[in-house]
Amino acid sequence: MTTTTLTLNESWLSRRTAYDWAFALAVVAGGLFALLRYQASMDGYEKAILLGTLPAMVWLGWSWRPLRTLMLGVAVAAVLAIVSYRGDLARADEVFWLKYFLSSQSAILWMSVLFFMATVFYWLGFFSQRQADAMELIGSRLTWAAVVMALIGTMVRWYESHQIGPDIGHIPVSNLYEVFVLFCWMTALFYLYYEERYRTRALGAFVMLVVSAAVGFLLWYTLVREAHEIQPLVPALQSWWMKIHVPANFVGYGTFALAAMVAFAYLIKQQAAETRWYKLTPIWLLGVALCFVPVAFRLRGVGEAGGSYWVGYAAISALIAFGILLGRKRIAARLPAFEVLDDVMYKAIAVGFAFFTIATVLGALWAADAWGGYWSWDPKETWALIVWLNYAAWLHMRLVKGLRGTIASWWALVGLAVTTFAFLGVNMFLSGLHSYGTL
Repeated sequence: MTTTTLTLNESWLSRRTAYDWAFALAVVAGGLFALLRYQASMDGYEKAILLGTLPAMVWLGWSWRPLRTLMLGVAVAAVLAIVSYRGDLARADEVFWLKYFLSSQSAILWMSVLFFMATVFYWLGFFSQRQADAMELIGSRLTWAAVVMALIGTMVRWYESHQIGPDIGHIPVSNLYEVFVLFCWMTALFYLYYEERYRTRALGAFVMLVVSAAVGFLLWYTLVREAHEIQPLVPALQSWWMKIHVPANFVGYGTFALAAMVAFAYLIKQQAAETRWYKLTPIWLLGVALCFVPVAFRLRGVGEAGGSYWVGYAAISALIAFGILLGRKRIAARLPAFEVLDDVMYKAIAVGFAFFTIATVLGALWAADAWGGYWSWDPKETWALIVWLNYAAWLHMRLVKGLRGTIASWWALVGLAVTTFAFLGVNMFLSGLHSYGTL
């Protein structure tokens, strides 16, 4: 056993290239520099989080090599932005690359445009006669570019918050604007991993729909609520727990959304031959779900501002549903096999459930630290438990009863509805201790 283990370890290390070791060295050097430079602003827990992040980043970069280029590229661009600021945020309107590319708001706007463009090109891949592969490749590259800009915007926003004031600086995962950016790039990045792992780009058209919907909300929220303005943290959020609880939560949200869109693709492929249009339930449900968003906002009273925006949103949603209805056979022909769709759906839910479980435990510990109790049946906590139970039951039925196919796909779609309400609906219709992202 010992000999086998040593051989495996030696084989794994022997596959490391010079680029791998250079990447590891850069990550460690960057982390140690940040520790030495900013240790006065960090407590013991934050230093431990930073040190624990370094081997995790190296392992991720070695395990999935595109991440190395992504991390290094984002780091170089973020450092360029920080150096260009020279401690003066007013330079965001004076320096060309800050004004148009690297300030946090500029980068996030580029993220939004690139995600929309990626969605369009992925869908063009379904309907192009001869250039399908080329269209999908462009969509994939645009998705990577959008993830890069999202991460640059996040890193620079973190720096900008500290420049506003030492008591204002915080990791940008504290309000709806910031976590929607987190949701967008995290969902897209997980999709890109599965895209490479299964060697198919056809699913990008479906996954980018939910990402584009999130971007649509983000743009409205920015336009109407000026949510891009950096605000001080409320006392309960001034905790190192936020740095680990929120990202873990959104790994769950992102992968659950990804699984649901894969489930939608599964159902479209399954019903592609159906000639009775009124029986194509998944397509009509997509249209109803997307068009329900502006209705829900009206009911809550938050859609009054920017009403024409939501009219346009509903019109585009109806157009998408109609396009899928007409092109369902061509779409189904380019989608991967049912076994691949089922496997991606299962693995996405498994990853999401693991991280959502960790996030729930961390949230309980944070609640005990902030409010003196691990659980208070707050609406957000209650709905988080409902989400957890839903996916726990899904995985149980998968592993014990062999749940597959149609039922698993419909269940995953219902899971997205439950997750969306836990993520956004609670903020719209309920109140409680977690009312930090009110609309």
